Amino acid sequence: MTRTTILGCALLAGLAGPAAAQDTTAAASPAEADSQAAAADCPVAAFAMGLRFQQQSAEIRALQLQAYNIATEKLDAAVKAAPDPAKLAVVTDLDETVIDNTPLLARDLADCHTYDAWDTWLPWERDGKPTLIPGAKEFLDHADSLGVAIRYVSDRADEQKDHTLATLTELGLPQVSPETVLLLGPPKVERRDLVAADHQIVLLLGDTLHDFDARFRKTPLEDQKATVAGEAGKWGTEWIVLPNAAYGTWSEAPLTEWDAEPVIEEW
Repeated sequence: MTRTTILGCALLAGLAGPAAAQDTTAAASPAEADSQAAAADCPVAAFAMGLRFQQQSAEIRALQLQAYNIATEKLDAAVKAAPDPAKLAVVTDLDETVIDNTPLLARDLADCHTYDAWDTWLPWERDGKPTLIPGAKEFLDHADSLGVAIRYVSDRADEQKDHTLATLTELGLPQVSPETVLLLGPPKVERRDLVAADHQIVLLLGDTLHDFDARFRKTPLEDQKATVAGEAGKWGTEWIVLPNAAYGTWSEAPLTEWDAEPVIEEW
C-alpha cells in the first residue's frame, strides 16, 4: 500500500469513526468500498484525526499557550510568596509537553505502523528533530530568570540520555544537565520524590496524568476519571495539563453513542 493510499484511508477512518464502519458496505460506492477495505488493513488509521488535531490545528496552539500562560501566573504568585525562590522547583514532562514529536508519529502513520508500540522511538531520540511546544521555552526561561529550579522528568530512555541532553540543549532550554534531566528508570513518582527532597515543587506540567500522581499510573480509565474529579482543585493551580490527542491510555476506550434512531434533515 502506498503512503498516499494509507493517508487517504486514515482520513476516512478519522472522519467516519468506528460506528460508521460497522455497516457501510451496502451503501458504499466502489471507490468508498476500496478505501474502507484499505482502512481495515491499516488499524493505525484510527489515529489520523487526533494526530491531525495535535499537529496542525490552531486550537492546539491556543490550548498550549493557555496552559503556559496559567503556569506563568501561578509561578509568579508562588515566587512572590516564597522567602527563597531557589528552594522552589518546577517539574515538567518532555514529550508533547515541552517538545513536539508528531513528525515521528505522522511518518509511522503514513507507513501504517502502530506508533504507540514505541518501537520507532529510540531512533527518533537519537536522530529526530523535535520542535518546541508553543509557550514552553518562554515559560521555562521565565522560571530560570526567577531562580526557580527546573527538573525535566521524562520516560525517554536513560540509556540514550546523551541524545536527549543534546536535543534539549540544541533547542535552547534552560538548566539542562545530567542532574536535572531524570529519565526512565524508577517510576515518575519516585523521580519527583527525589526533587521534593530538597525543593518545594510548586508546579507539575505534563500531558498524561501519571505526570502528576502515581494513582494515574496503570490504573483503569474509570478510576483515573474519579481521581481527576477528586483532585478538582489542583488542575490549573498546581497541576498544568497540556493537551495530547495523539496517544494516551484512552485511545481504545469505546465511544458512548446517542441511542436514538438517526434522522437526516437538510438545513
